[in-house]
Amino acid sequence: MRLFNSLSKRQETFAPLEDRRVAMYVCGLTPYDSAHIGHARAFVSFDVLKRYLMKKGFRVFHIQNITDVDDKIIKRCKETGADPKALTETNHAQALEQFGRLNIIPADIYPKVTEHIPEIIAMVRTLIERGHAYETASGVYFDISSFQPYGALSGQDLEQIRAGSRFDVDDSKKDAADFALWKKTGGEIIEFDSPWGRGRPGWHIECSAMSQKYARNTLDIHGGARDLIFPHHENEIAQSEAAIGKKFCNYWVHTGFLTVDGEKMSKSLGNFITLSQALSNNEPNALRLFYLQAHYRSPLDYDEDALEAAHESVERIFNSLGLIREAEKSAESGPRAGKETDADNDFSKKSDELVAQFHSHLDDDLNSPEAIASLYSLLRASNSYISSGKADGKRLAKVRAAVEDMLWILGLEERKKGLGDKSGAVFALLSELGGPKPDSPEEALAALIAMRDGARAAKDFQMSDRIRARLKEIGIIVEDKAGLGGARWKLA
Repeated sequence: MRLFNSLSKRQETFAPLEDRRVAMYVCGLTPYDSAHIGHARAFVSFDVLKRYLMKKGFRVFHIQNITDVDDKIIKRCKETGADPKALTETNHAQALEQFGRLNIIPADIYPKVTEHIPEIIAMVRTLIERGHAYETASGVYFDISSFQPYGALSGQDLEQIRAGSRFDVDDSKKDAADFALWKKTGGEIIEFDSPWGRGRPGWHIECSAMSQKYARNTLDIHGGARDLIFPHHENEIAQSEAAIGKKFCNYWVHTGFLTVDGEKMSKSLGNFITLSQALSNNEPNALRLFYLQAHYRSPLDYDEDALEAAHESVERIFNSLGLIREAEKSAESGPRAGKETDADNDFSKKSDELVAQFHSHLDDDLNSPEAIASLYSLLRASNSYISSGKADGKRLAKVRAAVEDMLWILGLEERKKGLGDKSGAVFALLSELGGPKPDSPEEALAALIAMRDGARAAKDFQMSDRIRARLKEIGIIVEDKAGLGGARWKLA
C-alpha cells in the first residue's frame, strides 16, 4: 500500500514501525460549535483508511483529540454565558452521534486537553531545558531558529513565515514567527496553574503532548485537513522532535478542502452547512459515497445534485447485492448446481480481476473514486451473469462475499427499511384479499407478494395486477426479477 506523504511530497510504501500495529493520530474537533460537513469529509476519509488497514490485518490504534481549550471556546462562552465544560461536552457528544450515523468507527481514545495539562507542562519544561523555548512576560514561546528543519512540511522558508507572522506583533518574542507553548492569563474563564503562572496551553503543544502519551513512540500516521499543515502540523513537528529527540511521525496524510458553491464555508456568506443539516436532508450512505467519489486529497464542492445521484447509486448498489444473494440462493438448489460452462469461467475471471482492481486502487494512495468504479463494474458484470438465468451458486457466493467486503471498507452500511406508517395499509389489504393473519407487517407484505406470484402462475393477471397496483398506491413498488424465484419490493 502506498500513501502520499505530505512531508516528502511523494507517495511512499506504507510500513508501520511495529509489525501489524499502526499508531494513527487524527486531529479532532474544537467543539465550540456544531460539527460541519467539512469535518465529516475528513473523518470519513480517515475512516476508510482505518478500515482498509484493518482489512489488511493491521491493528489500528486510533487517537483523536478533543481541543476543549481554545480562544474560540472562550469567546463563545463570553458571548453566551455558557459553561466551557458543558459547551464542549455537549457539542462533542452530538458530533459523535452524527459520526456514528455516518458509520465512522470511533477512535480508541478521545483525549481532552483539560485532562492532560500535566503532560503539556512537562513537555514545555523539557523544551525550555533543551534551549528550544523561552519565557517572556506574555508566555512561553518556541524558538523556531533552534529547529533547523522548520518549514519542511509546509515548504515555506523562514522569511515567508516571518512575513506572515508580522500581523500579530508581540515585542516580547525573540522572533515574530516564534509560537506560543503557554499563554499567560489572569482571571480568564479557562486557565490553569503552571511554573510560569496561571495560563493555558498554546494550540500546537496540546497535540504533541497527547499523541506522545498514548502512542509512546513515533506515530505511523498523523492526519488532518489540509489547512492544518501550517502552522499547526509544522509546529507539532518542531516542538515534538525538539522535545523527544527523534522523529515525530513517519506519514503525514492530509485531506482536501470542501467548498460550498465554490467558496470556503462561512456563516457570513450564508453557505455554512452543519453535519446535522446535511444528515437531515440526505441518507448517511449517500453522504459517505458523495465524499468518497472524490479522491481524499482533491478539493470537493458540496453539491445537492451530486448527493441525489449518490443516493440513487447507493440504492443500485444494495439492490444489486440483493439480487446476487437471491440468485446465489436460487442457484444452490437449481438444476445447474456444480456444473461449469464457459460463461461461468468467463465470469469468474472477470469478477476476480475487478475485485483485484478494487484493492489495487485503494493501495494506490486510497484512490476511492477508481475503487468505486471497479465495484460498479463488478455489480454490472454480476447482473449480466444473473440475467442469463444460468448462474452458478458458488461463483455468486464468492462475488457476494467480495462485494460485502468492499462495502465494509467503504463504510456503506446496509440498512433494512421498515414499512413504518405503511404497515396498517398492508395489513388491511391482506385482510381484504382474504389472506392469512401474519405477526408482522413484513410477513404481511411477503404474503401479499406470494399471493401475487400465485395469481401470475395461475395466469390470473387481473388479480396479480390488482395487488401490484394497490401496493403501489400504498407506496410499495414490486419488481419482478427473472430467474430469482419471485418478486422484490422497495419503498417508493
